[in-house]
Amino acid sequence: MKIDLTNTTSSKINAALMDARRASGSTAAGMVLTVVIVTDEGSAYDALKAAADASREHPSRTLAVIKRAGRSPRARAETRLDAEVLVGAEAGSGETVILRMHGELAAHAQSVVLPLLLPDAPVVVWWPENAPQHPAKDPLGALAQRRITDAVTAESPVGQLAQRAESYTPGDTDLAWTRITGWRSMLAAALDQRPVKVTAAVVEGESYNPSVELLGLWLLTRLRVPVERVVTGGPGITAVTLRTKDGDITLDRPDGRMGTLRMPGAPDRQVALKRRETSELIAEELRRLDPDDIYAAAVRTPVERLREPADAEHTAAVVEAAVAAPARVTAKVPAATQAVAGTAAVKKTVAKKAVAKKAVTKKAAPRKRSGS
Repeated sequence: MKIDLTNTTSSKINAALMDARRASGSTAAGMVLTVVIVTDEGSAYDALKAAADASREHPSRTLAVIKRAGRSPRARAETRLDAEVLVGAEAGSGETVILRMHGELAAHAQSVVLPLLLPDAPVVVWWPENAPQHPAKDPLGALAQRRITDAVTAESPVGQLAQRAESYTPGDTDLAWTRITGWRSMLAAALDQRPVKVTAAVVEGESYNPSVELLGLWLLTRLRVPVERVVTGGPGITAVTLRTKDGDITLDRPDGRMGTLRMPGAPDRQVALKRRETSELIAEELRRLDPDDIYAAAVRTPVERLREPADAEHTAAVVEAAVAAPARVTAKVPAATQAVAGTAAVKKTVAKKAVAKKAVTKKAAPRKRSGS
């Protein structure tokens, strides 16, 4: 059921929700939390679809806040609230209210959202894009027990991790962290089956992917060993190697779907490591609303502590292999990565020539002295 409200108020929206519930034959709310989505028109459809899918596991009231401040003076002066109320199949297992705020009202979204929150129920705020620098200090973020951002949508995804570390408040999380849950579970299970001492680790994945960096930082904080970061063509994370004295433990996923776990003295095993949809990520985050201390420790660790490959020629070889093997790589290698790898290889070649030239000069010098 859908109800359109133009130039409305929060009290009228609450009344429309009650009417829609009665019309659908359900007078009881039966919802466990309120999800507030702060988005724009371009991202609203995908975000609402993901929230509706997640509500089948977590029945909730979803409030989509779409701000339309307007560019012209006339548009900014027109303060108006329009709303769409969705109940039933269109809203998943809960209720959905789309709030379009015009003019100056866009700067005071919390005053509209607050009366629409479910009483005595947790509040989660999700920014699919354009998250504030300090989510907990945002007027809408201050209403929530849990705040969800997504670093991958930022202009500099890896650089965004530093901002998330600086502004971290208990209750913050990021979907870049949620995307590595399967990897963390598999690696932890592998070490439980074979309790050995890990001496080093290598994380391989595409460039500018914050999930790759977070996985490396997680290994660094939990295992307290050097972690090397290797750039590949993707998609996403492609492999993790744990070095041990008995041999390497490797979890390899070249295609973004199935992974292979290799352990010393054991047959290779296929494991499910499919890249998940946003609805699955949101559903996972809604399962726990307490602070994630493991995420806090990982994101607060500087990315600079991850080591780059010592051998530039190895990096160039990885890039060339990624480009030459499209069957194993479904995403293009970033141009910046190719440039870095190529420049490093050239520098090393020039350095080798300089060393060789210096050696020849040293060998020639004694002959000149002995002949004089």
